[in-house]
Amino acid sequence: MSSAPLAPLHLAVALDGTGWHPASWREPAARPQELFTAGYWAGLVTEAERGLLDFVTIEDGLGPQSSHPFEPDDRTDQVRGRLDAVQTAARVAPLTRHIGLVPTAVVTHTEPFHLSKAIATLDHVSNGRAGLRVRITARPDEAAHFGRRTIPRVGAYDSPAAREVVGGLFDEAADHVEVVRRLWDSWEDDAEIRDVATGRFVDRGKLHHIDFEGRYFSVRGPSVTPRPPQGQPVVTALAHGTLPYRLVARQADIGYVTPHDTGQARAIVAEIRAEQEAAGRAGQPLHVFADLVVFLDDAPGAAAARRERLDALAGGPYPSDARVFTGTPAGLADLLQEWRAAGLTGYRLRPAVLGHDLPAITRSLVPELQRRGVFRRAYEAGTLRGLLGLARPANRYAA
Repeated sequence: MSSAPLAPLHLAVALDGTGWHPASWREPAARPQELFTAGYWAGLVTEAERGLLDFVTIEDGLGPQSSHPFEPDDRTDQVRGRLDAVQTAARVAPLTRHIGLVPTAVVTHTEPFHLSKAIATLDHVSNGRAGLRVRITARPDEAAHFGRRTIPRVGAYDSPAAREVVGGLFDEAADHVEVVRRLWDSWEDDAEIRDVATGRFVDRGKLHHIDFEGRYFSVRGPSVTPRPPQGQPVVTALAHGTLPYRLVARQADIGYVTPHDTGQARAIVAEIRAEQEAAGRAGQPLHVFADLVVFLDDAPGAAAARRERLDALAGGPYPSDARVFTGTPAGLADLLQEWRAAGLTGYRLRPAVLGHDLPAITRSLVPELQRRGVFRRAYEAGTLRGLLGLARPANRYAA
């Protein structure tokens, strides 16, 4: 007896600058002179929507990009600087109809009340297509931008000092997301009456104080923004080890992970599922997406030649936390189908050169996956939660 067919896979792209390779801006298709314009980002997201992708993520940070995880570098031959991801998503939202918009927010120095408002607003202006990628920072120079706390300098991720500092930041991030989620629920769905005849706009009894008291935050609420159309916009996070796996298990709807082979993917999924059970969320849906950097060309060998040229321009091989796939769309489709057996439910692809590899995803990889019957041929839902098969959650404060 044959096994039941797998559900169609989910596919997202991660947008960052001109692409994920540090020399991507020097490629003819990169358009670096347009990088800080609204039209550039609108073009990327509409291209992703053309490919029927579930969502895009937009990278962000509180300091210039750096080749070092804990401090800025002095390089001037790579893209430095970003637009605000949440505001970029809000600008693009009216120009798109179906694709999810998931900006990155650094929660280490951002107040949860402000972030809850921003993402709720994005969900309203996009008619239910907003999400959030949660990120922490352990860079002392970024803490100095705010002056409210200091973060000790740590030299390497695997040092005891780094584990202590980063562990506390992930605990804080979990509480941050909990506050944000409660604030999204602080207005009941029918709190707005808007009755001109009686002069009542809001039912005050359906706005709730969240009264959150924790180690890192004390927030009373309620929000000033009505409950988002999705109820709870989609929360996502990138995870490389046990501490971020725990954050994903406790608070996320999607975790992005970075396996390099099928066996590693299976082990990561198993660890996240164990953490999810320990957090009391075993019965709740939680997607696990694998991140892949991609160089895609239809002609065999062309992607490898392009990668070698970019590495030479950058002064050395591109170091990536995620596996780097270099090859044809058909070869990448084979890999995506192979890794699904490990329990992954989707993929977040990082185009090496956005001007080249994003169209290769939407116009070559997607048709290949459609031919294999593993990817949608039309958008089947109007919200991001709907595209991901996530139900709209009940309001925790409603009677």
